[in-house]
Amino acid sequence: MNPLLDRKFFVPDAEARVMPDGRLYIYGSLDTLGNPNYCSREYRVFSCGNENLEDWTDHGVSFSNHADNPGIPWLPDKALYAPDAVYANGKYYLYACGPRRFEITAESDTPWGPFINASPIHIADGDGIDPAVFVDDDGCAYYFWGQFHLKGARMNPDMRGIDPATLKTAILTEQEHGFHEGGSIRKRNGKYYMVYTDISRGKATCLSYAVSDSPLGPYQKRGVIIDNFYCDPSTWNNHGSIENFRGRWFVFYHRSTQNSVSSRRVCAEPIFFNADGTINEVEMTVNGASPPIDAYQGLDASLACRMKGNLYIKTVMCDGEAAETLVNCGGGNWTQDWAEYKYLNFSTGAASCRIDIRGKGKVTLMTEGWITCGVCEIGCEDFHGYTFPVSGLAGVKPIWFLFDGREIEFKRLVFTPAP
Repeated sequence: MNPLLDRKFFVPDAEARVMPDGRLYIYGSLDTLGNPNYCSREYRVFSCGNENLEDWTDHGVSFSNHADNPGIPWLPDKALYAPDAVYANGKYYLYACGPRRFEITAESDTPWGPFINASPIHIADGDGIDPAVFVDDDGCAYYFWGQFHLKGARMNPDMRGIDPATLKTAILTEQEHGFHEGGSIRKRNGKYYMVYTDISRGKATCLSYAVSDSPLGPYQKRGVIIDNFYCDPSTWNNHGSIENFRGRWFVFYHRSTQNSVSSRRVCAEPIFFNADGTINEVEMTVNGASPPIDAYQGLDASLACRMKGNLYIKTVMCDGEAAETLVNCGGGNWTQDWAEYKYLNFSTGAASCRIDIRGKGKVTLMTEGWITCGVCEIGCEDFHGYTFPVSGLAGVKPIWFLFDGREIEFKRLVFTPAP
């Protein structure tokens, strides 16, 4: 289910890596709730052994750069932007970047760290952000970095530097490929897939991909994999990767929350390759890698996979504990203000829906084809449970709640099966 991790963790820029122990690891930056700035001064590593990407283990802080104990002694107290990590030479190597365009590597004996002995990547250090590393089948490694134009070179055997004679400075460009930042490379069936943040649709919300016969190119843009545009009114960017885990390919990406460019969370969707090696664009969903959600088990409203209008996911205090709701729902034009949930399993059919909500106005429940399934009038200052009859919901369906009112806050939904 999306988001993948416990909702107290805001992990964007996810590089998903299957390591030698067979587990899937996520290496990402770490946003802080309430901080409008990107990223913190820590990385955390998470791993999973479940093919539906459930039951994640938090391995704790893997690398930090606080002022009192900096992992980068010559640049203390600088934030840590999008990382990558690979296994080579019997070691695990973490690659990090941050303000002043620093690019460094550190090493560990385990995939979760702690990563130590940081050193700059000569030539790349001070020249860009967003490192990406690829170890080919022949053991040769390649290093990529950059914003607006992607650079790359073959790495030295020690995994701590690059060979300047192999440097390519325009592997992808904004003009030709829509490249904004965030390169990430994988290999499939002898082809090299470069996934990257694409700005071609106006904001840097797309993860697109380009394909080549060589790690250093030339690459041909083939299309968009996923677009997170409707995850939050203030969303600006996306960043992620693709990875094959236990025979299934996934795209890992992030969504903003809190009406902010930050407070981003890692999500994942299955992807599928066509016979010609192309990838069809996939949509954001609630269930992600898991089967469709049982409509009768209940669902937090804040798990909406897409939202349009003024509403957004916000952390609030409920009964003395931090919780999340959809806030600012409505605004007098319900055709422009909705929350989407894909996909729910209604089995043989639903009879009614209960929504825990507060505010004043009208809530309309719809499904595919914009078919109205039920309508509920609300009017209360505190959270209240409203139950209303529904029709037309059987099997696996997407649903939308459309809001006509002002400052409606939506907490939870659950359906009752037909007798």
